[in-house]
Amino acid sequence: MPAREAALELARRLTAAGHQALFAGGCVRDKLLGLEPKDYDIATSATPAEVLRIFPGANEVGAHFGVVIAKHQGHHVEIATFRTDGCYKDGRRPETVTFSTPQEDAQRRDFTINGLFERPETSEVIDHIGGMADLRAGLLRAIGDPVARFTEDGLRLLRAVRFSTTMGFQIEPVTLAAIHECAPLLDRISPERIRDEFSKILTCQRRRKGVEMLVETELMQHIVPEFLKTIGCEQPPEWHPEGDVYTHTCIMLEMLEPDAPLELCLAVLLHDIAKPPCQTFGDRIRFNGHDAMGAEMADAILRRLRYPNDVIAAVVPMVARHMQFMNVKKMRVAKLKRFMASPTFQEEMELHRVDCGSSNGFTDNYEFLEAKALEFASEPLIPPPLVTGRDLIQLGLAPGPRFKEILEAVQTEQLEGRILDRQPALEYLKSLATETSA
Repeated sequence: MPAREAALELARRLTAAGHQALFAGGCVRDKLLGLEPKDYDIATSATPAEVLRIFPGANEVGAHFGVVIAKHQGHHVEIATFRTDGCYKDGRRPETVTFSTPQEDAQRRDFTINGLFERPETSEVIDHIGGMADLRAGLLRAIGDPVARFTEDGLRLLRAVRFSTTMGFQIEPVTLAAIHECAPLLDRISPERIRDEFSKILTCQRRRKGVEMLVETELMQHIVPEFLKTIGCEQPPEWHPEGDVYTHTCIMLEMLEPDAPLELCLAVLLHDIAKPPCQTFGDRIRFNGHDAMGAEMADAILRRLRYPNDVIAAVVPMVARHMQFMNVKKMRVAKLKRFMASPTFQEEMELHRVDCGSSNGFTDNYEFLEAKALEFASEPLIPPPLVTGRDLIQLGLAPGPRFKEILEAVQTEQLEGRILDRQPALEYLKSLATETSA
């Protein structure tokens, strides 16, 4: 059953019980924009207790705030009682709520385009706050006093940038001025909530515009302040005619494919994060060691924003390895195969493509690696080992750090194509073990 049909059935049951039930918020907005809503929210005159009587298996996750989650045909629908919010002391949730009317409920919401209601049965749009006009004009406007709306929940600052970025809407001037004024409110918001909005901005098609807006509105100062130091960080013009590190990174973000994964977007954003502290001037501008320091900085930034370990484990090596692409033609076959066997190699290739495309335009190393990928495609880059630690133990060696060195030496011969079978591998292993014993 489609999500809309599931929500429509729940709305019908509320109406049949004598209550008003309206679709609310993002599902109304998205439908009017010609988009398929991801989920549906219902606003109703029924109190949480009444909603729970109608839907006995519902989850009262936010009953104190008038919110109940009902499930129908595999779809979860948020059902919220029309309400007016009290004061927000924690910058996230109201201290108290008062059940009210649709008109009053619309006034408590964040932006006019998110304050629209729709009658489920007739699709009639109910607009108490001028949301339709702003939707037609492509404007993002806070409802009422924007400073008050942002003070209630500082995350709305990031939501404003996200909505503007994903939908291509302009932020209305008074609302935009309030974002600048209220930017420090982000310091009250949990890293997890900031991370989720930040990720949505980075993974949308207009990600460059989103990052630029975060910088212009001073919100980036409260997310990744290290990134601001890339602004005005000069680069050698013979390699980077596009300008400073900030401009270079923004162009890279724009060059990514629309559906670029989060890990790649983060790696692009952070790949040159250490250039400012590593910058030196001499015969020319240099950034020695910015890849290694950048990996350390990226790790710290991502942990501060509470990114999952698997995301960090993907992004940090990409930052650490991005300068190695300039040396791929000089790598021995074994080293090249190990380099290409990285689980993030395809994302690293894309990072390298946009890194060069946004600066010097060189494609030699990218094309070389594409050709090598075809050349190596007939067999695994890292084939099953011909010998193992068990073989070393049988030769009388005690387990220790030398094990890894010996096994890697045998694997190198295998990757180079000089040893292809187990017997010669065992003989080579024996010779290495003998040298170690001696």
